[in-house]
Amino acid sequence: MAGLFTPGSGELCRLLDAGAGEGALSAAFLERCASGHLPFKRVEVDAFEVDRSLHPCLTRRLADACADLDAKFTVRGRDFILAATEWLSGNLFAEPLPGYTYAILNPPYKKIRSDSEHRLALRRAGIETVNLYSAFVALSLALLEDRGQLVAIIPRSFCNGPYYRPFRKFLLERAALRRIHLFDSRATVFKEDSVLQENVILHLERAGRQGPVAVSTSTDDGFADMTVSEHPFERIVMPDDQEQFINVPTSSGLNRIELCDGIRSSVDDLKISVSTGPVVDFRLKEYLCEALSPDSVPLLYPCHFNGGVIEWPKSGIKKPNAIQYGDDTRKWLYPNGYYCVVRRFSSKEEKRRIVANVVEPGTFAGAPMLGFENHLNVFHDAKKGLSRELAFGLALFLNSTAADEYFRRFNGHTQVNATDLRLMKYPSLEILVLLGELAVKKSGACIAQQEIDSLLESVLS
Repeated sequence: MAGLFTPGSGELCRLLDAGAGEGALSAAFLERCASGHLPFKRVEVDAFEVDRSLHPCLTRRLADACADLDAKFTVRGRDFILAATEWLSGNLFAEPLPGYTYAILNPPYKKIRSDSEHRLALRRAGIETVNLYSAFVALSLALLEDRGQLVAIIPRSFCNGPYYRPFRKFLLERAALRRIHLFDSRATVFKEDSVLQENVILHLERAGRQGPVAVSTSTDDGFADMTVSEHPFERIVMPDDQEQFINVPTSSGLNRIELCDGIRSSVDDLKISVSTGPVVDFRLKEYLCEALSPDSVPLLYPCHFNGGVIEWPKSGIKKPNAIQYGDDTRKWLYPNGYYCVVRRFSSKEEKRRIVANVVEPGTFAGAPMLGFENHLNVFHDAKKGLSRELAFGLALFLNSTAADEYFRRFNGHTQVNATDLRLMKYPSLEILVLLGELAVKKSGACIAQQEIDSLLESVLS
């Protein structure tokens, strides 16, 4: 991480390490200074660490690292969010903080409650975000001087989704994105953590002029097999994307979806919608049924879909198979018909991030309505079914390797949100229908991966 920094123009370096822990990152930065790679005449380090039991080790490490430099360090035990927001919001009693020229971070990861002290303090400083890691990055960026540099290792979840939209806007308005490093393997980099999302290293320059972005990848934190490619910024953040998703291409060339003029449609262009399943089971618990009865209709969970096949009703599971049908539940149900559904959560072991299935009305013959549980995303036409060909065509496209590679560029965790699916580009309606016709002829949804990719390629060509 320290190796990503470039030398600044000034003789004085003021380094911020927020959430310093035992000081590994600051020490690495100071080693770069001592070796002449960052040739500053003087270095000042501010190390924030709220866990005071770490202070003795942190102090020793920084003292050792400063020994061969004209450098001084300060270990600050205050809560970084409170200290930074007080200073940035103009609190007259705030402890003054300098304008930093460099910041290096491995921030904590924890959700911030909407009514918490941290959330209210951040709002006073003009920052709206939902996690400690994004709060640390935003505050550190705000504390940097113009042309100051920030390097941070953080979860990739901020790259997409509605909750991090204000953070992405804050970041992209104030800094140029210089580099993104992506770890190919979650397991080998973070062996001790139950990591359900990828992690990235970001290099930002406060008030810098945005240019091409370097994207590097490595299998693990040894960086022995690191590859680097450069991309125009317009490939990282699409000019017409109001959500400002941050895409991370892992190859220098364009992928199949980017190259194809036939894949430019949005769900609005297709005149369809995709929504999270409306049945939230714990809110409708009194209406759930283990088995279908004359006054209930089928209720579908992710566990009812297996390898492109619907297994309903399913015995021996902890989930209900039906939901009562009446005035109290009608608004949560869709008419029986053809739908394309995508699980909201995939497992780390699955090869594809998107797993799409087709719901066929014949599976639930006689049922007037269907319930879709909240852990499913549902493609529909104004809360009604799709044509058979469109449902199968959507499922085939979403299950393709090309769609999976495209989706992974902006989604680095195992959750697939309806918002993500809305912002994807799709083949035209005509191409999707043609794909659906071919899929139906090939025995519906049970098609091998290689054949899915071949069918998509043949139609696009």
